[in-house]
Amino acid sequence: QVQLVESGGELVRAGGSLRLSCAASGRTSSSYLMGWFRQAPGKEREFVAAISRSSGNTYYADSVKGRFTISRDNTKNTVYLQMNSLKPEDTAVYYCAAPLGTVVAGTVRNDLTYDYWGQGTQVTVSS
Repeated sequence: QVQLVESGGELVRAGGSLRLSCAASGRTSSSYLMGWFRQAPGKEREFVAAISRSSGNTYYADSVKGRFTISRDNTKNTVYLQMNSLKPEDTAVYYCAAPLGTVVAGTVRNDLTYDYWGQGTQVTVSS
């Protein structure tokens, strides 16, 4: 089992920045690829970013590329999502997620790939 706890979400003005954190605990949590997803009201959950266990590979949704940066500190079992130049359309609940085992690169952006999810943290961007 892996437990994931997100933090860092809050109300921010457009153009501002936030850093989300996801603290992982449980069985060998640092061995997993980690991902961030988000879900806005009335919309489906969508992929935001993911990072391999060694931080050698990162993946981003086109909508956040160049503005968001995912990173991890395996010594702290924590994954971060630095969000810059925030827009009102970034408003959503942001979820951290981890898969049960090895992930094929082509499935990183699919939420069905992930088995463990945090409770989410609300990010609200005002215009």
